[in-house]
Amino acid sequence: MTASSPTILALDFDGVICDGLIEYFEVAWRTYCEIWSPVNDTPADDLALRFYRLRPVIETGWEMPVLIKALVDGIPDQKILHEWLNIAPKLLLNDKLQAREIAAKLDNQRDEWITTDLNSWLSLHRFYPGVVEKLKLTLDSGVKLYIVTTKEGRFVQQLLQQQGVNLPTTEIFGKEVKRPKYEILRELKQQAENKPVSLWFVEDRLKTLQLVQQQTDLEDVKLFLADWGYNTQTEREAAQNDAQIQLLSLSQFARDFSTWLY
Repeated sequence: MTASSPTILALDFDGVICDGLIEYFEVAWRTYCEIWSPVNDTPADDLALRFYRLRPVIETGWEMPVLIKALVDGIPDQKILHEWLNIAPKLLLNDKLQAREIAAKLDNQRDEWITTDLNSWLSLHRFYPGVVEKLKLTLDSGVKLYIVTTKEGRFVQQLLQQQGVNLPTTEIFGKEVKRPKYEILRELKQQAENKPVSLWFVEDRLKTLQLVQQQTDLEDVKLFLADWGYNTQTEREAAQNDAQIQLLSLSQFARDFSTWLY
């Protein structure tokens, strides 16, 4: 019998709490220009829309400028959608680049933007309807709330604070933690003060949920795929056909926890 509410709620950030597609593209374009120095520093008219559509292939930030490189190089969208895991490393190899140096440049672009024009940076992020209210209600309810994300924790905290959600840094596990999400979930479960633990995890990336599924000691973690996030119809259908993963809608997310369960 599954508990009708969690004792611990772990949430991904990008694609679950916040839609930062416009900011992603802008900072990715700036980073692309820094690395590849294109003749024209104005993106083609359709580039942003193509980037938005292909956002589900991206797992971590360094891939974003590489995705722009792939599009500018003329790699077809469908090929990127189905073969990204092969395409991205080849693009790095071709230009003798490493993921960590691209990630550092991307973070530096963000840091400089935040330092010089915080309001414009904040303005390019949109919190999904009802999510901020749900976060505040969850914090007030006594449920332990954690953010588990591949975004830098300091950026997450900045955005949450703007919305009046004051989550301690100890409860935000960002890219700097350098551990797979399933390892962080394991730690949250092991360190929980209140037993028994009912850990629920909401993520918009199906592969991440499937990695959690593969951990035998995490089989009691309740997994949810956010259908409003950066995933494809094929992935949403796969989640619907998986007995261990529940497809969650945004309207369900905003309501009482008991409505999340079928």
